Amino acid sequence: MRDRPNVLLILNDDMGYSDLGCYGGEIDTPNLDRLASNGIRFTQFYNSPRCSPSRASLLTGLYPHQTGIGILTYPTGPEGYAGDLNRNCVTVAEVLREAGYRTYLSGKWHISSNLTEPTDSWPLQRGFDEFYGTIIGAGSFYSPNTLTRGNDNVEHEAEHDDSFFYTDAISDQAATYIIEHNATSPNRPFFQYVSYTAPHWPLHAHDEDIAKYKGRFDTGWDRLREERMARMVEAGIIDADWKLTDRDPSQPEWNKANDIEWLLRCMEVYAAQVDRMDQGIGRIVQALETTGQLDNTLIMFLSDNGACAEDIPDNVSVEELVNNLMIAKSHTRDGEEVILGNIPEIMPGPENTYQSYGTAWANLSNTPFRLYKHWTHEGGVSTPLICHWPDGIGDSGGLRHTPGHLPDIMSTIVEICGATYPQEYQGHRIPQPEGHSLAPVFADDQLAERPIFWEHEGNAAVRAGKWKLVREYPGPWELYDMQKDRTEMMNVADRYPNIVARIARQYETWANRCGVIPREKILKMMKELPGKAFWENE
Repeated sequence: MRDRPNVLLILNDDMGYSDLGCYGGEIDTPNLDRLASNGIRFTQFYNSPRCSPSRASLLTGLYPHQTGIGILTYPTGPEGYAGDLNRNCVTVAEVLREAGYRTYLSGKWHISSNLTEPTDSWPLQRGFDEFYGTIIGAGSFYSPNTLTRGNDNVEHEAEHDDSFFYTDAISDQAATYIIEHNATSPNRPFFQYVSYTAPHWPLHAHDEDIAKYKGRFDTGWDRLREERMARMVEAGIIDADWKLTDRDPSQPEWNKANDIEWLLRCMEVYAAQVDRMDQGIGRIVQALETTGQLDNTLIMFLSDNGACAEDIPDNVSVEELVNNLMIAKSHTRDGEEVILGNIPEIMPGPENTYQSYGTAWANLSNTPFRLYKHWTHEGGVSTPLICHWPDGIGDSGGLRHTPGHLPDIMSTIVEICGATYPQEYQGHRIPQPEGHSLAPVFADDQLAERPIFWEHEGNAAVRAGKWKLVREYPGPWELYDMQKDRTEMMNVADRYPNIVARIARQYETWANRCGVIPREKILKMMKELPGKAFWENE
C-alpha cells in the first residue's frame, strides 16, 4: 500500500494569477519557485470566482451548486444555495480514506454554515482524520475566530500566545502532521490538504517580512503591470500576441494617485503575506524531505480565485463583523481597539489594523487579465497551478497550456492513488465527478476537449475549445477567441452570433443539470434574509 503516492494539496486565498515569482511576479517565493522548476506549471488552469464555491468544487470534483455552496456559506435559497456542504457529494478525503489513506487538514474550511457547533459539514465528519484550522473564511491572523482542533474550539491558544500567527500555525501543523504520520503510520500513504487564508484581507504581516519589500513596488502599478507582462511572455506563460489589458478604469494613473506612502505599504504587506506563506511551504517540503517522502508525494499548489479588489466595507457595523459574521476581532490580544477600514492615516500590518489592498493592486496581481474575484472573466477565475512529483512527473520546469479546472483535481487524485469514486456513499447517491484526470497531462500537454462552466451571482461563462462565452451580470454575453485574445480585449459576439447561441445553449443545459437558479430569482429570495448587507455586495 505504501508504494502509492502521498498527496499534498495546497490552496491559498485571494492571490492573483501572476503574483508568484515563477509566474512573473515581484514577490519572493523561492520554495514554490523550486517546486515549479522541478515540476510543471499550468498556464490555463481555472478556479471558481469565490472562496467557498472553489473549496467545495476542489474537494468534491463537482460544480459548486451541486454541493450546496452556490454562493457562500450563508443561506441564499434552496438546495444548491443552502450555504452548507450537502450529503449528495463526497470529499476527496472521504474517497481516499476508503482507499486506506490517512487524511489531514491544516487551515481554512469555509464550506459549513454552522461556525460554532460541529455538524456533518465539518472536516472530521467529511473524511478528515485530523483537523486544525478555522471554520470561517477570514479574520485576524493574530487571533482568528473559530480556531478549531478536531471538533473543539481552541481560540484560547491564539489569544494567550503573543507569537501566534495563523499562516505560521497552518504551516507548522502541516509539517507536524507529516512527521507524526511517518512515525506512526510509515507504511500507509497520506492525503493532506493545506488551506491558507493568506493573502486574503486583513493585511496582517510581520515587520521583518514587510521590510523586505520596501521600494519593491515604488514604480507603481502601471509600470509594474508592463514589466510583469514582459516576464510572463519571456517565460512562455503568456502569448506575446495577447494584449495587456488597460488599467482598471476606476483607478488613477500611478503618478496621479493620492496617499502614495499608504498605497505602497498596502502592497508591501500583501507581498509579505505571500512571502510568509512561501516560507511555511518550505518547512512543509522540508518535513517531506526529512522523512524521505518528497519523491513519492504529489504536491499541487493553486489559488481559490483571482485577486480581490474589495475594500473593507464601511457600511457594516463592528458588531456585525465581529459577532455575526465573525470575520474580525474588536480588540487585540492586549486589549487595544482594532481600527476597521482602509484609513490612509493608519499603516496596515499590525494586529490593531484591518485593511485591504484595493482595486489597483489587485489589477497588478491579475496581470495581464481584467476583473477580479467575483467575476468570471479571466481575472476572476485564473489560477497558477504547480504540480511537483519526482516519481511521477519527469518534465522538470515544463509548462502545460491545456485548460483545466477545479473538478479535475478530484479525478486526478482518484486515478493516481488507485482509489474508487463511489456512486453511493453512506446512503446517498453521488453524482459522477465533473472533471477529467490530469495525469495524462503530466506527461503530454493535451487532454480531450470538454466545456468548462461557471456561474456566480449571475456572472457566468463557458470555456468551449478556443471560445469563451462570458457575461458580467446583468450584461449580455460576450465572446472571445482564447487562442488569439485570452486577455478578453476583443469581444466578437456580434461577429459570431451562431457561436454565441450554440454555447449559450450549452450553458443553459449545464445550469439546469447542476441546479443553477437565475440570479433574479435568488435576489428575490434574498430580500428577506438577515445578515446579507456585507456579503451581498462583497
